[in-house]
Amino acid sequence: MKGRRSNRSIAVIHGPNLNLLGAREPAVYGLMTLRDVNAAIRTLCEQLGCTVTTEQHNGEGEMIDAVQKAAALGSAIVINPGALAHYSYALRDALAAAAVPKVEVHLTNTQAREPFRRRSVTAAAVDGTVGGFGVDSYLLAIRAVAARHDSRS
Repeated sequence: MKGRRSNRSIAVIHGPNLNLLGAREPAVYGLMTLRDVNAAIRTLCEQLGCTVTTEQHNGEGEMIDAVQKAAALGSAIVINPGALAHYSYALRDALAAAAVPKVEVHLTNTQAREPFRRRSVTAAAVDGTVGGFGVDSYLLAIRAVAARHDSRS
């Protein structure tokens, strides 16, 4: 409808092992916990006038379900697929089918890490990727999907 404001809802989907933030390899991932990351996300979304849901899943099927649910609700997707980015064609296919703005996030710069982390099969199914900036990677992605929502209205 002309003049109708877009659905400014965002689903943030955290992948495997992100529940261990703050304790898992702090030299690599930092000391912020997932609770801290989600608080920063909620604060930014409030400032931008977006509603946000956050969820974390360790299982591939749960991640796929979360993507499908977000897309069905018309929510933009910010996803950190974790290690699933490197081999989950099923998650890639779910993202490709989701006709909503979507951005892949990584806390670290995957290009500067182990060779197996340098290829993301899911990246081709999203609008863009942000990585290497810690929690700011999520915040940059939130801004990107919010802008994409606005451009579609």
